[in-house]
Amino acid sequence: MNSELDATGALTKAQLADLLFDQLGVSKREAKDMVDAYFDLISQSLVQGEEVKLSGFGNFQIRTKAPRPGRNPRTGELIPIEARRVVTFHASTKLKEQIQG
Repeated sequence: MNSELDATGALTKAQLADLLFDQLGVSKREAKDMVDAYFDLISQSLVQGEEVKLSGFGNFQIRTKAPRPGRNPRTGELIPIEARRVVTFHASTKLKEQIQG
């Protein structure tokens, strides 16, 4: 699998599409559309506040962070940080075990 990573060591959507093309025999266009549809569905679910559970991989959740005071590290000036929603990911036990070897 390491040969599939780009120069930065990251797996890209284009590389995922190439893997689908190579392993499933679908056209490159179909493979790209499948990858795009997959990530669009995950994104839309998260935007709607739904949790995304991928068995054997992990869970993506939206968490609402409360407003809090912040500080400019250069000047020390207090800056309010507004409430916001963030995506969190929790790896499954299976994935954690695979990473640990």
